[in-house]
Amino acid sequence: MSDTIPTTADIDLIQRAIPHRYPFLFLDKVKDIVPSKSAVGVKCVSMNEPQFQGHFPGLPVFPGVLIIEALAQTSAVMVSLSLELVDSGAVVYFMGVDKCKFRRKVVPGDILELRVDALRGGGKVWKFAGKATVDGEVAAECEFTAMIDRRGA
Repeated sequence: MSDTIPTTADIDLIQRAIPHRYPFLFLDKVKDIVPSKSAVGVKCVSMNEPQFQGHFPGLPVFPGVLIIEALAQTSAVMVSLSLELVDSGAVVYFMGVDKCKFRRKVVPGDILELRVDALRGGGKVWKFAGKATVDGEVAAECEFTAMIDRRGA
């Protein structure tokens, strides 16, 4: 592992690390990256996002499953950087979600902080604990497993 793994990722580096693109990229930046251990993603929730046309008209609520997806994307960026897979074509896939709880609504104007901690990893299969907060208040939390597909790496 290189000693030059960045501790933050802007949108350009995020898009080099994971294949997700609008409208399914749910990160604006990733910060506090500790290689193979943890990271914090940031998602600025905006009324301009397409999911608010149907979830729910007149009462926009950011879907809980998309919060979990944003946690997963945060972990995928951390893994990609940690294993030096940027620009390699490698993809991180969900394998399972456990202990998932939704604690508060997330609405346009909120800034989601997406904390992920690796519980097990380093190889092909990783396990994470994830917690999404808004202004320090827990919005969602879960554990999830993911697998690395190094198809292009």
